[in-house]
Amino acid sequence: MDALEAIHTRRSIRRYEEKPVPEEIVEKLLAAAMSAPSANNTQPWHFVVITDRELLDEIPKINPYAKMARGAPLAILVCGDVTLEQVPGYWVVDCAAAVENLLLATHALGLGAVWTGVYPRRDRMDGFRGLLDLPETVAAHSLIVLGYPAETLPREDRYREDRVHRDGWT
Repeated sequence: MDALEAIHTRRSIRRYEEKPVPEEIVEKLLAAAMSAPSANNTQPWHFVVITDRELLDEIPKINPYAKMARGAPLAILVCGDVTLEQVPGYWVVDCAAAVENLLLATHALGLGAVWTGVYPRRDRMDGFRGLLDLPETVAAHSLIVLGYPAETLPREDRYREDRVHRDGWT
């Protein structure tokens, strides 16, 4: 699958087959995430790979928009280490770039994923800190729930000319 096809056909998948994701695929996904650009190339991200069924089942108590974790074989919590940050505030942008790479790689490898928000919701950030024993200097950014898709969603054309401005806001 080429890059443009992956971008245009990636959809948020919330239902998964009862099939584990092999570790070699998880490593490919993480390598893609870590290939994202970051401010001053600081790469402030950390990734918590969650496959433990009890932990996956606890996730909806922290993030009500991540109920699909109960039926998924895998979730990845993308975190930012604020001690690695050289440009204040950019760890959030850096982690978002890593998330997008992770989502596109997931789709390109035939899996499905959904991006669920954590940052800046303090209750969710603190919930994941407690559940996964995150250090104080590491902030939860996003939870990606993924697996082999048990649903197929059609491509959507999301281009909107009314959102494009050329040489100014006119």
